Amino acid sequence: MAESTVTAHIGSTNFQVLLDDGKHTWLADEPESKGGGDRGPDPVTLLMSSLGACTSITLKMYAQHKGWALADVRVAITMESGEQGATFDRRIVLEGDLSDEQRERLLQIANACPVHKILTNTISIRTGLTVA
Repeated sequence: MAESTVTAHIGSTNFQVLLDDGKHTWLADEPESKGGGDRGPDPVTLLMSSLGACTSITLKMYAQHKGWALADVRVAITMESGEQGATFDRRIVLEGDLSDEQRERLLQIANACPVHKILTNTISIRTGLTVA
């Protein structure tokens, strides 16, 4: 059963995609160098931003639940891809009055964010056509 649905619609504007989840709308696009209008992040950047957002939120929620003094979280994501697949490099900066043990636990918790779990497990994509 699907947790949520996101629709993607591309019209006459080259490579600009309107994304909609029923509550929010946002754009994806390609840079001008690839024929797009650069009006939004490209699809790979959106994927990386999902991992960064999920990591940040998961760490903040966990620290709040524990009553830890986590003041700020910054996550930088880069990705390399090739014939063998993709590797995400996630660098996390934690600010606040945290012990070494709390910092180590938060590093472990980062790997428990839902997007991290999705990306590190087997992924399959079922694709079908629907007549308009």
